[in-house]
Amino acid sequence: DPCWNFHCKRGKVCHADKQGKPHCICQDPAACPPTKDYEHVCGTDNKTYDGTCQLFGTKCQLEGTKMGRQLHLDYMGSCKYIPPCTDYEVDQFPLRMRDWLKNILIQYYERDLNTSGILTEKQRNKVKKIYQNDKRLVAGDHPAELLLHDFEKNYHMYVYPVHWQFHQLDQHPADRLLTHSELAPLRASLVPMEHCITRFFQECDGDQDKFIALKEWCHCFGIKE
Repeated sequence: DPCWNFHCKRGKVCHADKQGKPHCICQDPAACPPTKDYEHVCGTDNKTYDGTCQLFGTKCQLEGTKMGRQLHLDYMGSCKYIPPCTDYEVDQFPLRMRDWLKNILIQYYERDLNTSGILTEKQRNKVKKIYQNDKRLVAGDHPAELLLHDFEKNYHMYVYPVHWQFHQLDQHPADRLLTHSELAPLRASLVPMEHCITRFFQECDGDQDKFIALKEWCHCFGIKE
């Protein structure tokens, strides 16, 4: 099979010509495998697609057009009304996000107690200190006042989770700068639940250069180091 191990970017599939040479052609959206409702995605055209295969296949077919350049994955799930984020809500957002990142790491640590593999040994040692701290605020839906009080009282517990998330996203390339495409996976999964995340990321880019540096990221979360 000439297409074996022949890589095509998202939205394209390998096709062998008459001479047996592999080429990348646009994925036919109608030929995408069937998906479940929970696999639906919303495009930036505010249209629900059956899955990422259909979305990126459509984008490929529109290549070279203004509509094709503007079409991206907006968020996971079917399109719905996303309310605007108020000033008050965007101010409260880092409180919940910090707490969520800390609890994600603790969940990973607990899972690694039985089957290792999610966190590296160095990461486990960092999270272990947070996990074993009896003053830790347990996971739950806490009021903003309590989250703020805990952050001020146990500031050191929140520094590593914020740094960890930055480096998880900073992969393509790892240059201590987050691009729109590097932020996209986290943003796309959170938009349906956290409607302020888009505005939060926009305001994190303090100098408006379309990159979020580590210093800007930490500043957004109230981390001084």
